[in-house]
Amino acid sequence: IMLVPVEFPPGVVRNGTQYQTAGRWFDCNLVRWYDGQPQAIGGWGKVSASAFAHKCRSLLSWRSNGGGKWLALGFSDKLRVSKGDATYYDITPVGFTAGSDDPTEASGYGSSTYGASTYGTARPPGTFLPLSTWSLDTWGEDLVACMRGDGKLYEWSLSTGTPAAVITNAPTGCTGLVVSDQRHLFALAPGGNMRKVQWCDKENNTSWAPSSTNEAGSYELQTTGVIQCGLRVRGEVLVLTSTDAHVLRYIGQPFIYSKDRAGTDCGIVGPLACAAIESRAVWMGDKSFWVYEGSGVRPLPCDVSDYVFSDFNRTMREKVICGHNAQFGEVWWWYCSASATEPDRYVAWNYRGNHWIIGSLPRTAWCDQGVFTTPFAMGTDNFQYSHEDGHLDSGATRVGKVYLESGVIEHEYGDNILSIVQVVPDEKTRGQVSVTFKSRFTPNGDEYSFGPYTVRSDGYTDCRFSGRQIVMRVEPTVDDDWRIGTFRLDGTIGGRR
Repeated sequence: IMLVPVEFPPGVVRNGTQYQTAGRWFDCNLVRWYDGQPQAIGGWGKVSASAFAHKCRSLLSWRSNGGGKWLALGFSDKLRVSKGDATYYDITPVGFTAGSDDPTEASGYGSSTYGASTYGTARPPGTFLPLSTWSLDTWGEDLVACMRGDGKLYEWSLSTGTPAAVITNAPTGCTGLVVSDQRHLFALAPGGNMRKVQWCDKENNTSWAPSSTNEAGSYELQTTGVIQCGLRVRGEVLVLTSTDAHVLRYIGQPFIYSKDRAGTDCGIVGPLACAAIESRAVWMGDKSFWVYEGSGVRPLPCDVSDYVFSDFNRTMREKVICGHNAQFGEVWWWYCSASATEPDRYVAWNYRGNHWIIGSLPRTAWCDQGVFTTPFAMGTDNFQYSHEDGHLDSGATRVGKVYLESGVIEHEYGDNILSIVQVVPDEKTRGQVSVTFKSRFTPNGDEYSFGPYTVRSDGYTDCRFSGRQIVMRVEPTVDDDWRIGTFRLDGTIGGRR
């Protein structure tokens, strides 16, 4: 008689087979680790009363000088703001050029290479026109914004009855913007030059022409890629391209900013796939994850990279979004699986515990809490949601959606058969979870399933199964603050088969 503890380190490992993941967790959905123990992530509820007509892919929250709370929402056809409730104000600029909810393939003259197809036959896929995404930031208490495809820089001064307006003298043909800690507004790819950054005079976003009496200026980056986005990282401006990363540091007159390449072969997968956290930035590339920590760029080791990048729709790479959940020390990426055209899966890195989680949750934009009491997100159904809010899925049950599955559990001498007759659970809700076991006698042998067994509240759950290698799957039976500790399997060690 013996007790086999099921006690694994936090996080999911998915770079290999389930047998290779012995002693770790292999799969989960809507589960995180907090203080080393697994629990269900918070629920979510609808904020907007009805669905919007188009996808929202950018959210930004901020406070006014007087303490007012604001949320900006960027759609392909509109720019809206709210005060965190279901009332939305249309501040779309006059003369704004609406974009597209999807990257579109250019099919006209010059969209592919000469001779790529014979006369009278269809051309192979050519160039994709970029997805319409907003770049949002604040200029003091004002909102500044730029949408790819429209290319103008706009400013909005908190009056719900007045639309955002073009910033005087600002460059056009831009793909995005970012405001530095020194209060320079940076225009990304102005005039359609996909390697150029240009900034205004300090504290004056209507002064863009460089002179000896101001701090306006520009640089053309030496890169083989094209600029995707920019973000603030503790006093610096990090510019990410499709192939590398560049850092701009304020040095004052006469050059204003220095520029250095921070990393090569570390391009970002899309303009919304990055986040700044504390003194570093993290982003998703086409085949891996990356982190910048001030001294340079390094790969971010990922325990689930095979799972993510082997089932990833790269045609929809620009739809990848990144969000910071500071309360739990997590950075999330939502992406399209191979058969999806909108983000349907997530992968998240817990930077405090340095572990990873995966799951399914369709989202197109994210904004962390701080200004508001909960994070906000936009769903692929075009509704706005409040997250980490209770334990329900917008009022509906999550039973059957939340689960945690182990890698292989085996005795220290793996050629012995385990015969299990009882489970001794350790879980907070006392009897509100079920467990299912799957067993095999060889890694590629037939799999047998046993259960689900509803965990009894008295601390013991009877069962009967055997195998050389066992997998345990835990699911809640009610929506609650579900957490588990160390389960133990009670049984005997049998002979060899």
